[in-house]
Amino acid sequence: MGECAFFIFGFSKNKQANIDQKEERAIKLLAREFLGYTEHALKKALDAGELVEIPYE
Repeated sequence: MGECAFFIFGFSKNKQANIDQKEERAIKLLAREFLGYTEHALKKALDAGELVEIPYE
């Protein structure tokens, strides 16, 4: 499958200084889930519009 990167959570620093511990735990759980996806699961999520692929070179 190659290298994968997931942009999970973003916020403007003028709106929020940082994430709290609860948000950090949730993001880590979500990241673990995404990084465990098979190629088939990634394709299914992309096809369903649940994930959006951002190509880069």
